[in-house]
Amino acid sequence: MARPRAADFEEKQAHILDSAAAVFAELGMDKASMSQIARECGVSKALLYHYYPSKDALIFAIIDTHVSHLDDAVIAADDPDLPPGERLERLVRAVLETYRGADNAHKVQLNAFGVLSEAQRAQLRDTEKRIVARFSSVLKELNPQLGEPGTHLLTPVTMSLFGMLNWVYTWFKEDGPITREDYARVATKIILDGVGGVNGRH
Repeated sequence: MARPRAADFEEKQAHILDSAAAVFAELGMDKASMSQIARECGVSKALLYHYYPSKDALIFAIIDTHVSHLDDAVIAADDPDLPPGERLERLVRAVLETYRGADNAHKVQLNAFGVLSEAQRAQLRDTEKRIVARFSSVLKELNPQLGEPGTHLLTPVTMSLFGMLNWVYTWFKEDGPITREDYARVATKIILDGVGGVNGRH
């Protein structure tokens, strides 16, 4: 018979993932050990292995949880009834809000993909593709030429937007002169002003 979960299982799990992400972000995937992570979490090594049987499993859980939270936030924020410009800004804001307090997990996502198995990478790619596809559909609505056969422009434009968002953690300060909401408007404005001039002639 399966052992029942403790009432605080999910809370402990979240604490372990946050603490482990901090260790990985500081030391890197290769140098960080399960012993160091256990100390950072304030748990025994045996308990850490009870939750995650290997370092690779822990790394995958950090990334999978982070990407899943992003997917959920984007789904919740999306409103197809809005004008496409407003819809895009809501999606951008959802991404930036999900990144709040998640810098370490985000660094792990950007740097640890190579240590995962092909099955794990495939699972993460499926989630990432859903997120990207939602943004692509809005960009195509803003400029239908992006989706025309043979132009090959929809993916570059979409990923250019994610490039602006994914590296925010390197410069953004929560107590700085610009808020996340401010930057959501800036990033959206850059896309809105530029996307109309993108066509099949590049």
